[in-house]
Amino acid sequence: MSKRHLARSIVMQVLYQWDFRGKPSAALPAIILQQMKEFGTGLNDEVSYIDETINGVVDNVDEIDAVIKQYASHWPIDQMDIVDRNILRIGIYEMKFNDAVPAKVAINEAIEMAKSYGGQSSSKFVNGILGGIYNDIKNN
Repeated sequence: MSKRHLARSIVMQVLYQWDFRGKPSAALPAIILQQMKEFGTGLNDEVSYIDETINGVVDNVDEIDAVIKQYASHWPIDQMDIVDRNILRIGIYEMKFNDAVPAKVAINEAIEMAKSYGGQSSSKFVNGILGGIYNDIKNN
């Protein structure tokens, strides 16, 4: 597993806990520290990516969730699987706010995380949503 893929997994786990606990921003530093201690051995080069991505998702969560609602109109966001919801948040953040990550890489990484952490149909769901967003971005 690449360091960046592992870093994305840590981001997803932090966002999962943050979301599960009701989105308490004050708890983020402790959640990040705990995840880095448990899973971040050897990821010193990825700390800034992890911090920037978590903070970017949290700072833009309303806009990101609006995009999810637009592209997953038949799935109320609060009824989505919490893993799928946070994988989508990471993918959308990387596609719309992080120019350093190519959109196709963001989609592929999100699909791989969905296969690893989500349910049986999570990867198809994530692919469908992010693919729709990508097509609209590409056509505009």
